[in-house]
Amino acid sequence: MVPQGGQQGCARYAQCLDHLDGSPLALARSQPPPQGHHQQTQVPHRHKHREVGRETPACQEGRKPSQALKDQEQLQPASASTPEAPLPCTRPLTLRKVLHHDRQLHPDPVDGSPGAHAKEGYQQTQRKGFSSPGNRRPLPSRKEQARTRDHRSKTENWSRKWVRPPGPGNLEGARAGAWGWQGPNKPDGTPGQGATTPEESEEKRTPPSGLSWAARVCRRWHEAASQPALWHTVTLSPPLAGRLAKSGAKAEKKLLASLEWLMPSRFSQLQRLTLIHWKSQVHPVLKLVSECCPRLTFLKLSDCHGVTPDTLVMLAKACSQLHSLDIQHSMVESTAVVNFLEEAGPRMRKLWLTYSSQTTAILGALLGSCCPRLQVLEVSTGITRNSTPLQLPVEALQKGCPQLQVLRLLNLMWLPKPAGRVTAPGPGFPSLEELCLAGSTCNFVSDEALGRLLHGSPSLRLLDLRGCARITPAGLCDLPCQELQQLHLGLYGMSDRLTLAKEGSHLLTHKWRHSLRELDLSGQGFSEKDLEQALAAFSATPGGSPPALCSVNLRGTRVTPSTVSSVISSCPGLLYLNLESCRCLPRGLKRAYRGQEEVQWCLEQLLTSLPSSG
Repeated sequence: MVPQGGQQGCARYAQCLDHLDGSPLALARSQPPPQGHHQQTQVPHRHKHREVGRETPACQEGRKPSQALKDQEQLQPASASTPEAPLPCTRPLTLRKVLHHDRQLHPDPVDGSPGAHAKEGYQQTQRKGFSSPGNRRPLPSRKEQARTRDHRSKTENWSRKWVRPPGPGNLEGARAGAWGWQGPNKPDGTPGQGATTPEESEEKRTPPSGLSWAARVCRRWHEAASQPALWHTVTLSPPLAGRLAKSGAKAEKKLLASLEWLMPSRFSQLQRLTLIHWKSQVHPVLKLVSECCPRLTFLKLSDCHGVTPDTLVMLAKACSQLHSLDIQHSMVESTAVVNFLEEAGPRMRKLWLTYSSQTTAILGALLGSCCPRLQVLEVSTGITRNSTPLQLPVEALQKGCPQLQVLRLLNLMWLPKPAGRVTAPGPGFPSLEELCLAGSTCNFVSDEALGRLLHGSPSLRLLDLRGCARITPAGLCDLPCQELQQLHLGLYGMSDRLTLAKEGSHLLTHKWRHSLRELDLSGQGFSEKDLEQALAAFSATPGGSPPALCSVNLRGTRVTPSTVSSVISSCPGLLYLNLESCRCLPRGLKRAYRGQEEVQWCLEQLLTSLPSSG
């Protein structure tokens, strides 16, 4: 079949053959090709050669020269009006051969290359997907296609037979990702991938991860992946969460039916469980967990509704090793949390809460020494911001949770409860290593409140005070911690409305220059000279050892090129440097640099710009 794009290329060759009425090529050209037929038109050809009217050396082997000449004379027409045009033969004539003769008959008059019409027709043919004779691939026969279909169906049936468990549902098959679960670590030790999110459509299903892929390899792998010792971390989320209520409830019931079989057979040694976007079936799921998962240590409920007091108390009694509870962004009654803490309080280690009107009752239980071994306490704001500030009795919290190591009050408007004149200072947090009071709005944290929190914390390693504009460098210097490694004092989007300190940054760097690894001064109003003195402290570390500083954020400050070049030269381990919106720096250098190569490039640019700036 000659395609439409190739008819331009062989137009002249067709004109040369118009005198042959009734020739095979003329008959083939006059009849339209059938629809959907991609094979080439078969025209009778007698000799095996690539060029019409000529014989290749392979055809001449074993024949006499006289016989070859006679055959050539027989091919010549009786009356040749166009002696240059060869006659059609009895072999299948392809489009490439036609174009080949067209290049011979009508070359380009300048350089002898093929004509423009031949090039255009050949290019259009290649674009339309017609294969050249060199890369042809025969189509499989009907018998081969049927054999392939039977083999695929048998393979799929075998995988379903040995991979799908005999329970009412399957969390290891191809649809497991759509049910929103997350398997434990992979056989090589790497953590499993996440499951589907409620924003993903039902058609775009996440493939199974971790052990589910391993179970689909063969029988032995399926047996190995079915061991309960491997299923120690699971995340369950219905695929239709966030949509219609009826569809979400139906999906939760479907997943619950599968869990009734999976809990005793797979999750008997489960340690960490996360439930996301459960609206109506939280109580049956937690009941199954209390019956089948006695080794549970961590429970997270994210955006879950319908958690009753009896559910958490039942779970606390059944799971004697449960010591971590995360109920952020979930609708849980304060009575349920208080009853749970009263039951499992002596063994509680970590607690995550979302601030609401019911948080005061939960904090009251903590102040009553129901969790004396609590190590991590995090309270963050919810999606709907609460304008009522949280009054935190600092001294009572220090007495109720003396072993606290991490305290986070994230994006929360809070203020310490007045201590009064008679109240003695609290015992402090002697084991506290991390204090995070970061917020996006101005809060009421002052030097006095910070001193009440940290006056007994010599082991502090991380201090995050982003957004705390009332904190001064002098107040930070009075803290008892001597080995601070991370100090974050950035002000984002609020420095224009406040009166900031212009001096005192050198007090911070001189105190912690030997241990400081991360320093954030973005948005601060320190002067150029004060910043120069502060960053010059890293060039003269005690003992002659290089400083440990690896991250510096100077975004929006008045740092100068000479100060930046000195800190880069004195800190060989610097991996992150943020110089965005620094007014004193030349253009092209006000950006963030990540990695040693980019930081060294910044140093080179600054050194070349120093003479011109002077």
